[in-house]
This record gives sequence, structure tokens and C-alpha cells, in this order.
Amino acid sequence: MRADRQGAHRVAFEKNKKRLLMTENTCGICGRPIDKRLKSPDQMSPVVDHIVPVSKGGHPSAIENLQLAHWTCNRQKSDKLFNNKQQEQQTKVLGNRNLPQTIDWSSYSS
Repeated sequence: MRADRQGAHRVAFEKNKKRLLMTENTCGICGRPIDKRLKSPDQMSPVVDHIVPVSKGGHPSAIENLQLAHWTCNRQKSDKLFNNKQQEQQTKVLGNRNLPQTIDWSSYSS
């Protein structure tokens, strides 16, 4: 069995799961709101997702490695590494050309 399902990490995982359910309201994967009244097996029910999967070396119970997600989003993600920040850092296209990112070109008028 996985480390977050048994042994020493189980208590910490359950504590952090309750903490996430009380404080988070959006899916960490898709960014849409989560209805916490929904229960399993509803596909939009809330679950706790490991940001870095346990199978890829992620900590099984650390709060920094846990996020709230929809059941279906978590199933689609599976054990893949997913990083929203990487998508945010992609070069933005203003108009029909890529401009150097050393200056904030959005403040200039065309």
C-alpha cells in the first residue's frame, strides 16, 4: 500500500486533508470552484491530490505537496507531473509578434 494510506503518514495526511477541505474552494488542477457537498462517486466531488505524485518521489503527507481537486481532474492527471507556473512563464504574444520580455510592452500604445 501507498505511504499515505497506512503507517506514520496516515495521521498527518488526514489532518492536512481536513485543513484543505476547510480552507480551499477551487480545484488546484483546473481552477474551477469545488462543491464540497458532493460526495463520491460524483465526478465533481472534492479529493486531495498530490502535486508531485508519491510514485514520483512526492511526500505523501506534506501540506506543500497536497491540493484540493475535482475527482475527475485528479483521475485525468493520474501520476503525471503538472505545473501551472510553467504555463504562466510562456512568452506572451502581443498583437501579431513576439516582443522581447525585458520591457513591459503592454503599457505602450500601438
